[in-house]
Amino acid sequence: MADTWARVAVRVRPGASRTRVGGAYADRLVVAVSARAVEGAATEAVLEAVARAFGVRRRHVRLLTGATSRDKVIEIDSPAAAVAQRLVELLEG
Repeated sequence: MADTWARVAVRVRPGASRTRVGGAYADRLVVAVSARAVEGAATEAVLEAVARAFGVRRRHVRLLTGATSRDKVIEIDSPAAAVAQRLVELLEG
């Protein structure tokens, strides 16, 4: 997919009992992961969870900002309209 990167702001909740993508924290998508915030484990788990939630492969998701923060900006290689539609669904759920 060429030149189709769409940005999504997320709020991470590491150490959750289960991995879940959905809900809103201010204007950000909430991503809860069971991985702890140690040596990038939670960040990698977030990228994998977001890829599954948006129906793309892991390689089509990349971290832009927030490697050591709970607030991150992620890019997804998918048509912006499809990402926007799925984002609305996830923010509501």
